[in-house]
This record gives sequence, structure tokens and C-alpha cells, in this order.
Amino acid sequence: MNRKQNIKILTELLDLKDVKVISHRLHVGIGMILQIESIKSYSTCPRCGTKSHRLHQNHRYIVKDLPFGEKPVFLEINRRQFKCEECKKPFSENLDFVSQKRTYTKRLAHKIIQEVVENDIHSVADQGIVTTEEIERMLKDASLELSDDKPSLIKRLGIDEIALVKGKGNYCAVLIDLDTSKLVTILNGRTQEVVKETLLEWGYEVLEQIEEVSIDLWVGYKNVVTELMPNAQVVADRFHVMTQINKELDTQRKREKRSLEELIKKAQLSAQKAEYEKLLSGLKNSKYVLLKNESDLNEEQINKLSEVKNVSPVLKEMHELKEKFRKIFNKTDNWYPGVFKLGMWLSKAKKYFPKSNNTIIRWFDEIIAYFDNGTSSGAVEGINNKIKLIKRSGYGFRNFDNFRVRCLLNWHFNY
Repeated sequence: MNRKQNIKILTELLDLKDVKVISHRLHVGIGMILQIESIKSYSTCPRCGTKSHRLHQNHRYIVKDLPFGEKPVFLEINRRQFKCEECKKPFSENLDFVSQKRTYTKRLAHKIIQEVVENDIHSVADQGIVTTEEIERMLKDASLELSDDKPSLIKRLGIDEIALVKGKGNYCAVLIDLDTSKLVTILNGRTQEVVKETLLEWGYEVLEQIEEVSIDLWVGYKNVVTELMPNAQVVADRFHVMTQINKELDTQRKREKRSLEELIKKAQLSAQKAEYEKLLSGLKNSKYVLLKNESDLNEEQINKLSEVKNVSPVLKEMHELKEKFRKIFNKTDNWYPGVFKLGMWLSKAKKYFPKSNNTIIRWFDEIIAYFDNGTSSGAVEGINNKIKLIKRSGYGFRNFDNFRVRCLLNWHFNY
């Protein structure tokens, strides 16, 4: 195969528009270097739009490109400088495949970002194609494209939060488009001021078209929605309400368990002590079977639940009320019967769930709003779990902005 045929094949394999390979060489331990140039004899002045054929200078430099198999590929580029025949000023030609002042092609950056989305910076950098500094530069360039990506057609919004550092009280707010199940943005904080500032940047035209906002049971989010979204119905997320009921149920379980442990210590008679130990045995390892949906329990767990109910009439009643509450939301698709069923539940649950009872009464309008369209933050929880996975690999990011970009790219990166 002669040299011209080799060059033609390499040009076709390179597959860059308006570019041809003019030579190639292989360096052991480095990779393949392809010398390329534009097939055009002219370039267009960015100031006045005039085509110029007047070559002023040659500027050669090397950039990284996608590898051929396992072999690294470098492009020796001649970014020519022309002199405009109209405005008489020099300018560098525009090359579509590589950005100004970058040491890698756009397609390589695209591939690396995709790998970072699926892994983390360090594991991608360890492949030896690009450095961590180059990856962070790629992420920064991608963030500039994301910065103007504000919602325009959002109808249902979900607001939640995650802890940046578990147990440290450092939280960030997460805003989700519930119709597309996509992350809209993640904020460096969860205060009313932080959330309000971001929403105002969207503009009132966007805010006025939002019809529903699903939130947890924090009045701060409710106040922001009420102030900025005049047409939005606030919906209390059913899963957060259920979490509070489960928490109160588990508190009672712990209380009874501690009480039995104290009685065992104080028991004087062996028969009495044995009876307390039998009751305690019924409560041990019971958290899961009490809090999990009863319909999802296996046979062994159902038997354990029966054991718990036999040793504790209070936990039996609380568990049955918990299951009734869950069924109200699963089987009610209209607000009118929802109000009736929830009211009946409250009258029975007041004795056993005093805290949850008071919370539901305070948030009654927002809770029954769920029955209109079944809007909840279920999608938010799924996204939060993915963000937590990103956070665990976040040691590859030096600040919150990089972490934010990393999160947004998961849902907005054009693969």
C-alpha cells in the first residue's frame, strides 16, 4: 500500500470535517501523531465576515484526540492565521473540532465527561489519557453550557434536600421536574433565601406556569412557594408523612423494649423474670416487620409480626393504623373521599400517634391535595439516592460547584 493510500485511509478513520492527514509517525511509549491541516484555502473573519485567502502566519501545536484502540492519538494542528482583506486585521481560523486554548479535541472531552458521569475523576484520570486538571477544565466548560439551561416548561416541581456531609447539618436543596424525573438544579444551601434567589432567576413567567409543588413538611418551602408561585398548589409529600408515622411507631417499639429490659433487671421472682424475657423476645428484631409494608413481608416476617402483636396490644393497634393510612393513599384517587377517610383515621389515631396527628392537622390542606393528581416526591427520592452515590465519589471534586456540575451532567449531558 503506497503512502497516498495510507494518508487517505487515515483521513477517513480520523473523520474530522474539512480536515486531512498529511503525515503520520509513531513514537514508542507515546502514541501516534497525525499531522493534519484544513482542506480549505481560506477562512472567514470573525469581525466582518469577509472570506480571506491571505495567509499571515502558521501556528502549530499538538492536541489529544480519541485513541485508536488502545493506542493514544495526538493531532499536530496548524491553526493558520489570516489577514482580513477588508478590516486589515489578523485572525486565527476557527477549527470546529477543538476549542480555543484547549489541549484536547471536543470529542475527546465529550467521551471523558461521559466516563466521569459513570465513574469519578480519579479513576478516569488513572487511564492516562488526560490529567485531573484537564478533566476539571472539561467540566468547567460543560458547566458554562449548563448555566443557561433554566426550566421553561416545568409544570410540577419537587423540592427536597440532602446532607452534603452526613451528621454535620450541612444540607443542600434539590429541585426536580416531576414530569420528566430530571434534576433541575442543586443549591449550596436549603434556606428560604437560597431557594428564593434561584427561583427568582427563573423569572415570573416560568414560576406562574407551575401548577403543583411537592415538598416535605417544612414550612419554609411552603412560604417560598406561596410567595413566588401564585398558581401552584402545595402538596405535602406522602412519603414524608409516612416517615413521621413510622418514626412514631418505632419510638413506641423502643420505649416498650427499654421498659421490659428495666423490668427484667428489677424482677425478684424467676417466673416473673421469665415472663418479661418472653415478651422481650417477641419485640427483638421487630423493627423491620413493623415498618415495612405488610404486603411486602415474606412468610417468616409475617410470623414475626404476629409474634409482636401478641406481646404488645399497643404496637398491634399502631401497626394496623399505619397500614390503614398507607392504604388510604394507595386506593383513593379523589379528594372528597380522601378527606372523609383521613378524618376517620385521625379520630382513631389521636391516642396512638399524637405527634403525627397534630402534623397532619396542620398540613391537612396540603396532604389532601395529593388525592387530586397523586403528586409526590417519589421521583425526588430516586434522584436523591443517585446524588448520594455521586457524593460518595465526590472526593474527585474540589468544591461544591464541581459537585453541582457533576450532578447536573447526569441528567442533562447529551450522550
